[in-house]
Formats: sequence, C-alpha cells, structure tokens
Amino acid sequence: MAKGDRYVKIVEWSDEDNCFIGSCPGLFHGGCHGDDATQVFIELCGIVEEAIETLEAAGKPLPQPLSLHELGTALQRSA
Repeated sequence: MAKGDRYVKIVEWSDEDNCFIGSCPGLFHGGCHGDDATQVFIELCGIVEEAIETLEAAGKPLPQPLSLHELGTALQRSA
C-alpha cells in the first residue's frame, strides 16, 4: 500500500468550472481538474504521492490522514 492510500481523495463535478475537480483535504489545498473523472482521480493520486515525497524530503511530518467520518464532521463544523 502506498502512503497516499491513507488519505481521502475527492473528485467532484464543479458547475462553476464546468469540469471535475480533484482534492485531498488535510494534505494540501487545491488539486487538479479535467473533463474525465477517472483521469482526474489518477492525476490526483500522483499529486498526493508527490506531496508526500516533498514533505518527507523537507523533513516535515505528514499530516494525520482524515477518515471519511472525520472529514464529514469537520465539514459540518464549518457549515
């Protein structure tokens, strides 16, 4: 299992951007976008692994991965 597999990855349609948006809450802000949800997910997985490698190379600790339940709770608090 890759280290990035522990992080929640979200691919969702954006009416505003008229494309799919990929993000990884808790690990980084932003993400990737595109017209094909599967391709966005594949790209997102690569970005997650790169972000982990970058943090490790800099000697920084990895953020604690959020479970789907924890993510939902955090989103409810911010609403």
